[in-house]
This record gives sequence, structure tokens and C-alpha cells, in this order.
Amino acid sequence: MHSFPPLLLLLFWGVVSHGFPATLETQEQDVDLVQKYLEKYYNLKNDGRQVEKQRNSGPVVEKLKQMQEFFGLKVTGKPDAETLKVMKQPRCGVPDVAQFVLTEGNPRWEQTHLTYRIENYTPDLPRAAVDQAIEKAFQLWSNVTPLTFTKVSEGQADIMISFVRGDHRDNSPFDGPGGNLAHAFQPGPGIGGDAHFDEDERWTNNFREYNLYRVAAHELGHSLGLAHSTDIGALMYPSYTFSGDVQLAQDDIDGIQAIYGGSQNPVQPTGPQTPKVCDSKLTFDAITTIRGEVMFFKDRFYMRTNPFYQEVELNFISVFWPQLPKGLQAAYEFADRDEVRFFKGNKYWAVQGQNVLPGYPKDIYSSFGFPRTVKHIDAALSEENTGKTYFFVANKCWRYDEYKRSMDPGYPKMIAHDFPGIGNKVDAVFMKDGFFYFFHGTRQYKFDPKTKRILTLQKANSWFNCRKN
Repeated sequence: MHSFPPLLLLLFWGVVSHGFPATLETQEQDVDLVQKYLEKYYNLKNDGRQVEKQRNSGPVVEKLKQMQEFFGLKVTGKPDAETLKVMKQPRCGVPDVAQFVLTEGNPRWEQTHLTYRIENYTPDLPRAAVDQAIEKAFQLWSNVTPLTFTKVSEGQADIMISFVRGDHRDNSPFDGPGGNLAHAFQPGPGIGGDAHFDEDERWTNNFREYNLYRVAAHELGHSLGLAHSTDIGALMYPSYTFSGDVQLAQDDIDGIQAIYGGSQNPVQPTGPQTPKVCDSKLTFDAITTIRGEVMFFKDRFYMRTNPFYQEVELNFISVFWPQLPKGLQAAYEFADRDEVRFFKGNKYWAVQGQNVLPGYPKDIYSSFGFPRTVKHIDAALSEENTGKTYFFVANKCWRYDEYKRSMDPGYPKMIAHDFPGIGNKVDAVFMKDGFFYFFHGTRQYKFDPKTKRILTLQKANSWFNCRKN
């Protein structure tokens, strides 16, 4: 039986008794999780002291606040549902907040030509697949720096790579399947720079379970001197995402180049940037309602609002729908079938909940009757209770009857004909509470389809509870 600080138990009682029912066994498991998580990743001391019985102060509360701030969660100091959700995600074993002695001095390799050695191989993959994954992971970093990496087959290398399990005598034992997947040490002599992968995981070269290339690319960032990033789009974010492209975000590039300088290429490589929800210049690729919520799409990310939370959820599209591409161009919900349809180029995908329906993607020509001159859809919405879906393409709109499964006669029409004042281009659109919300650039128009009048003009990100826009 574990003995936990009274404050932690009190915090859980407060959370569980206010809308998060759980069994006593589940509560104890969550208490165990929070205690160990804060000890491992946020330097919470476990010296057997009785933590003060206070709701709003004390070591546990402060460490929870620190963790919540790092991950962009609502800072409550309580282990609420969103906090527990993050704690249960697979992640890197390197602390987010380390001991002072481990971060002092910004360690780096003095030489730019480094060696690495794979000491042993996981049986989950062919040796050649492991070699390729590690080589590609190093290449991500060499592409943006003066660093080079050479594989050696014997002797001591700068970076030693191994697959181990449990307690492997580095004072950072692995925890079995899930949870802590791998860890690496900052540059230095001895164990410095080495990367360890938990052999209790199932390593793959696809995007099911734990992709070795994706995990290795992150860990080697630590081997080169990078700490964790608070940017959810960065490769150095502590929690792992296993779908989509493996690439360095601009945040990763800025970090590694601050240590080693830029690439020797005449044109410096750049990476994608993570959207900032309260950036007054924020624009969207697509927007749709989904079962009462509104989801906004930008590049490889979604932003989600929820009537029960003030915070905006920002994450990868692939977290919900691994099969969908990044850079979606249009989306709409057809509530009668509980379907959301996503468009990119001349293809579209239909989803229910988190499942892409069988047989997709399909083309927009055979499904909706578009002529071949239409190469992509700019925006779309399905009008509530009528079965009429509007598609916006350049300066025209098309109207599709969901029940007849055909385009309405007389279309396409100029956007200005059906929606006066909106302009000649629509980036995104959705319907909520009987009103249409049109987006173009950083502007949002609230439109009444009954009177055909614009009611308000606001910033595109006005849905995100930003203080200043």
C-alpha cells in the first residue's frame, strides 16, 4: 500500500467529487501516477514528509501548476481530467524540469563531427530498418546544422545507442510497456549523449504503436543538448505523436542552431510554425462543427472550442484522424448522418467520431458532380434542417442537395449573389445557431441567411477568448 501526501489525496477528493466520478481503485492509481510523474519530471521531493493540508499551496500544488503551465493547460494546481490525460500519454523519459546541476552551462559537443554506435538491436524490426531509422533521425539534425554523424561498429562512440528494459544501471529505470518510452543524456563524457530505448515497447517503422524514427529523432535532440520544448508542434515536445510527417519545427531549428549555428547550405532550411491562437494575424484553412463543438484547422493542427472549457485545445490533426492529410482545405458537418467531410485537392474523407469511414478518400467529381475544372474546394457548410450544402470555389458558390445527391439547378452562382457583402473569396465557413460565419484572411463575418445581411465583423480568432484582438 502506497503512502501519499495528504494534500495530494485531498486534491483528488476535490476533483473527483466535482464531476469526475471514479472508483477508489482508480483514484489510487491516479494518485500514484501524479506522485510518480511529478517526482520524475518535475523534481517533486519524496522524502516522506507530510505535505501541508492546504488546497491552494504546498509542493504538490506548485509542481502541478508548473506542469500545467508547461503543457499549456488551465493552471489550477489540481489533478483534473485534462491534466491526467496528459500524464497518461506516452512520452520521453527526460525531465521537463531537471536538477540545477543537469542544466547549468548549456552542455554541447565541442566537435562538429560526431560518431554513433548501435550497441544492440531490437527484435521488433530488421537490423536494416533500425539502421535506417537512426540514420534518418541524425540526418534531421545534420540538415540544419554544421554537425555530421558517422556510424561505427565497434569501440566507444560519442553517442551510444541501446535497447534495454527495466533497471539498466543508469539511475533512470524504464517502466514497462507505455509511459516512458526512451531517454537520452546531454552531451558530455561517459554516458553523456547516449540514448536508451525501452525494449518493453513495440518498435515499428510505420505509424502504429511506437515509431522508432520519430522517437529517436526526439531523443537525439537531447543527445545534442536540447531540452524539452513547450511548443506542441515541436519535435522536442515531451509527449509523443505517432502520425504524420516527422520533421523539425521552426522551434526545433531555432533551438539547435542557437547551440551549433546554422547549416552550411547557402539557403537556410526552415520548419513549420505552431499556430498561436491569440495571434491577431491568425487565419484558418477550414472550420467545421462536430457534435456541438467547433474545430478550426491550420496546417497540421486543429484548434477546438468546447462549451464547458474556456481554454482552446491545440493539437495535431493526426491525434484524432491519423489517415487525414495536413493542410485540409474545407470541411463541413452533415449532422443527419453524423458525418464530417474533409476536403483536400479533388479528394474528400468522411468521418464519424474519430473513425474515417471505409472506402475513403473519394473524388469530388463522382460524389458531388463537380466538373473537372474544379481542382479543390475553398470552403463548405451544410445548412441545418434543409439538407443544402454550399461549396465555395474561387468567386463562385455551388449548392448541393444531400437528399437528392445532386447539385441544385442554377448553380454555380457568384458568391456576391447569394451572400452580399461577403466578398469574392471564402477561406472557411461554418453554421451555428442559425447563422453563417464566413472567414477571409483575419476577418470573420457573421451572416444572417434569412435577411441576407452581415450582422457583425470581427477578428477570425474571436472564438478563442483572447483578451486583445
